[in-house]
Amino acid sequence: MASNLPNLRRLFVEARTEAEESVYSRNAFYNLVTFMSSVAVFSLVAQRMNGQR
Repeated sequence: MASNLPNLRRLFVEARTEAEESVYSRNAFYNLVTFMSSVAVFSLVAQRMNGQR
């Protein structure tokens, strides 16, 4: 059943130019890095606050 469905990622890639796809990919990467960095910072802050008790 799943093989009958179109590959949505491929459809979106084909609908955009190389430059647009590069911009989307770069933005997604930066968003991921920002999210991972914020998780790490909050984790470190929580550990330090927990250690001060």
